Amino acid sequence: MKKCLIIANGDLPKKSIINFLIKKNYNTIICADGGANKAKKINIIPNFIIGDFDSINEETKKHYEGKSKFIEIRRQNDTDVEKCLKFAIKNNFKEALLLGATGDRLDHTICNLGIVLKFYNQIKIKIIHQKSLLTPLTGIVNLSTVEGETVSIYGFDEKTLITSKGLKYKLNKSSLSFGKKESTSNVALKDKIELTIENGIIFFIRDFDLVRKNDFI
Repeated sequence: MKKCLIIANGDLPKKSIINFLIKKNYNTIICADGGANKAKKINIIPNFIIGDFDSINEETKKHYEGKSKFIEIRRQNDTDVEKCLKFAIKNNFKEALLLGATGDRLDHTICNLGIVLKFYNQIKIKIIHQKSLLTPLTGIVNLSTVEGETVSIYGFDEKTLITSKGLKYKLNKSSLSFGKKESTSNVALKDKIELTIENGIIFFIRDFDLVRKNDFI
């Protein structure tokens, strides 16, 4: 399955984490415009730099000349991250891991969370932010866990129903509609949990360091 890393213009994890993800077959790196500035700071060479180039600085452009392919897309109806995702979809990538999607602007963070839902049926998008890994889920999902692991589950509307097996705080066709109810800091009781998600998509958030150490990614 073709996977890619998309680097946006927010906070990036350490280079060691990016190298770990590359080894896990996220080996095509796409920078969304100003994300190239962040990649340069940690000496990462992207395969592609995509956007309208209003955020990338001239020093970064010169640094990546001859090293990365620049694809300028001036269309303003899409964010630079969306341009990267559409490029990935067109080139048959099935999964994208989004880095730098969160930072000091709340509007950008909310927009990028919405993009996960917007493109769900075209490409699976995960987000890493500091110690957290966000994964969108639907249907019947079996997950490897560690006994005592803290996980959080968020739904978006009343029609989406979640049933759990193996969690301390059980969900039984529960609606976790946004702003009304959530399952924050639930706890895995064993090394496997099962979630059944009907009529929608949820966000499943867990500790990325734990995922990394146990090779759950």
